[in-house]
Amino acid sequence: MIKSIQPLLLNLFCLIIWAICLTNVNAAPQRLTVTGSSTVAPLVGEIARRFESQHPGVRIDVQTGGSSRGINDVRRGIADIGMVSRALKPNENDLYAFSIALDGIGVIVHAINPVVSLNRQQIADIYTGKVTYWKSVGGADARITVVNKAEGRSTLELFLDYLQLKNSAVKPHIIIGDNAQGIKTVIGNPQAIGYVSIGAAAHEVQRGAPIRLLSLDGVTASVENVQNGTFPLSRPLNLITSREPQGVIRAFIEFARSLQVHHLIEAHYFVPADTE
Repeated sequence: MIKSIQPLLLNLFCLIIWAICLTNVNAAPQRLTVTGSSTVAPLVGEIARRFESQHPGVRIDVQTGGSSRGINDVRRGIADIGMVSRALKPNENDLYAFSIALDGIGVIVHAINPVVSLNRQQIADIYTGKVTYWKSVGGADARITVVNKAEGRSTLELFLDYLQLKNSAVKPHIIIGDNAQGIKTVIGNPQAIGYVSIGAAAHEVQRGAPIRLLSLDGVTASVENVQNGTFPLSRPLNLITSREPQGVIRAFIEFARSLQVHHLIEAHYFVPADTE
């Protein structure tokens, strides 16, 4: 009798151990690391928190550092997802890109600066040191402080491409990293000029920051003009992966591209990407 019970007890014990292991596996938190563009990061951070609230077993770590970091980290396997605030280049066709929004790059000045519009040539002349005083472009008799972006920032690449300049031709007084730093620099220096995400700048203006987005080539720097395609300096905001996304990575990207987060995208003054 005892011998006949022993195999049953052993089987029952194995089933209990298997059930415990299965429970632990299912309960184990899944972690995603997302790195890259400082333009995209605040939005993705909010989307991540919303996703985590719907998936309690998932934790998402969002880190900035620029689009180049996002690309490099994904290629090296350091990050699961990269954030890139531009279209991928031909030499980046090993990566998969998923647009979540559109944004423009706007030129900003302090709110007390009387200049409201500049054209491409005027901006190029300011950034190359040919124009050094605001009075040359309709402003005050004050020296211009040129604020440029650091290498590795996609905003820098797109801005230079628009101006048809090389970075070596730019004569900056201050070099900054992310949008927040650029906005703070202009707030702290009434004679400064910089360029940042239109979404980031519009968000700060709404909160009372004393900055102004300049019209570019006669086109107002606004979310509406990014959406209708008339603003001359716009870009996609992408999430990227090194391979076709699967599992929780795919679920998060699909969530970030869904109607569920359009209100978050619009709250950051971006335009939801057409995911049809």
